[in-house]
Amino acid sequence: MEGKTVKYSQVIMSNVMLPQHANPFGNVHGGEIMKLMDSAAGVAAQRHARTNVVTARVDKLEFHHPIHVGNVVTCYGKLTFVGNSSMEVSVTVTVEDTTKDEPAKTALTSYFTLVSIDDKGKSRQVPPLILENEEERTLFEEGRQRYLATKKARNNR
Repeated sequence: MEGKTVKYSQVIMSNVMLPQHANPFGNVHGGEIMKLMDSAAGVAAQRHARTNVVTARVDKLEFHHPIHVGNVVTCYGKLTFVGNSSMEVSVTVTVEDTTKDEPAKTALTSYFTLVSIDDKGKSRQVPPLILENEEERTLFEEGRQRYLATKKARNNR
């Protein structure tokens, strides 16, 4: 199975936040952003595996900055680790107030683990991840450590 680079599957998705995404005070619901993040992670994983994928885990979801109605939200997703059938996707969300001349701010970060599945819902092997630079190698090793820690915790239950 031929490997694929991080760049091959990375994704950038943007949305304008509308009133239906928010509470009566104009603050966007965290679940709305999580849904966007899951979609971005899913696209990156599907691009890499070229199969159907399912979300198996969300790790270290951190909220850094509030998001309001009218803001532009952009999700950046890229693979950081690939196992046999699972893939870790780092998703960073930025928020931009387009009425102000200010740079976008990081609003959320998280790691999503997705699993490649076949037509019967069974996990299937994915291509290896080709690492092209030191940052990608570092992120891969950090992802591998999270993977091993999760596997250990699951086995200790």
